[in-house]
Amino acid sequence: MFPGQICVRDPRLHKDDLWHTHVDYEISLHTNCMCFRKKTSSVRRRYSEFVWLRHCLDSNLLLVSDTRELPKLPPWNPFFSLKNTEQVIQRMKGLQKFLEIVLHTPLLLSDSRLHLFLQSDLTITKIEKCALGKTRYTVAEAIQHSRGSNISRSEEKISSDSDCESPLFFQSPDGDPESFGCSENTSPLMEY
Repeated sequence: MFPGQICVRDPRLHKDDLWHTHVDYEISLHTNCMCFRKKTSSVRRRYSEFVWLRHCLDSNLLLVSDTRELPKLPPWNPFFSLKNTEQVIQRMKGLQKFLEIVLHTPLLLSDSRLHLFLQSDLTITKIEKCALGKTRYTVAEAIQHSRGSNISRSEEKISSDSDCESPLFFQSPDGDPESFGCSENTSPLMEY
């Protein structure tokens, strides 16, 4: 069993340009699990990045076991309304459920892409390169330095998949979901 708590919350609407918008979500992790570099972290990810993560983990799982199946993500909906709070909340809950199941699957906890996804502010491209050892920094360094980073922003080319680059770090003394910010009462959609 995963000794900790994962929470998907704080949806934020971003206007990419006149016609394009997207929502990203804060992923907060609080754990005593020794396989995680940081015991408490928070990053922002968008739905398409969850799709990428599921594909990576599914490929990895197929290599070692043909009997296990990853949980599904909330379905992609061509009529998904970024301004429909109920749809955003349902997606958020589905993304959290997906991560909870992933974190309770010991085989998946060895995938460095999962750790970088949850505990670094690297883009998907940089996560892939780092996991393959094609960066000047290790997975552990990328996670450790994800805030106040020694990895320069010029090297980290900010992409449209990485809109909020400054994660927040916090500590919940009792691990209670309410004090951790994972209450059933989700925050309203904020526009940025």
